[in-house]
Amino acid sequence: MERNSRKALDISLGLLRNYEEEQAERVQKIETKVDRYEDELGTYLVKLNNKDLSEKDSHSVSIMLHCIGDFERISDHAVNIMESARELYEKNLSFSVQAKTELQVLIATVGRIVDTAYEVFDKQDMNLTRDVEPLEEIVDELSKELKRRHVNRLRSGECTIEMGFILTDLLTSLERIADHCSTVSYTHLTLPTIC
Repeated sequence: MERNSRKALDISLGLLRNYEEEQAERVQKIETKVDRYEDELGTYLVKLNNKDLSEKDSHSVSIMLHCIGDFERISDHAVNIMESARELYEKNLSFSVQAKTELQVLIATVGRIVDTAYEVFDKQDMNLTRDVEPLEEIVDELSKELKRRHVNRLRSGECTIEMGFILTDLLTSLERIADHCSTVSYTHLTLPTIC
């Protein structure tokens, strides 16, 4: 499930550079699969939690329930990013060179937080959790700065309101992805080692 959510995100971010309808449809199919995984895993974990579990196991189940929700939400945001890429393509719009460069810095930072959070989940390496929160704060600050710079470009006539709406949608999705990664990482601080 986590790999699929990451795959959907990677494909959707690629669509911002080079839109292809076949890849856009692939994002949607992966997201549908992730939804199904969340339903099936969630149902199983809730049933498991109703059994006579140790406190440690019950806590682990609760953590897993939260994590699968975060992975599902990341795939939802991948769809939102794909839809923004589709809108840019269909309307034959493009960000300015400066906006593209700024957006790539933010995307690279989000990629790093996603990599780190997924590694925390996969390896249960609590040492990595210390890197996630500072990255999440950087994502928030970069997003604010990109919005501020967009307003400046809008005032100088270098950009349009329509592009601002698309940029705002992208920034919101990227910020929320970082938030979900922070949650995945944070929950593992208290996750007992599962043998």
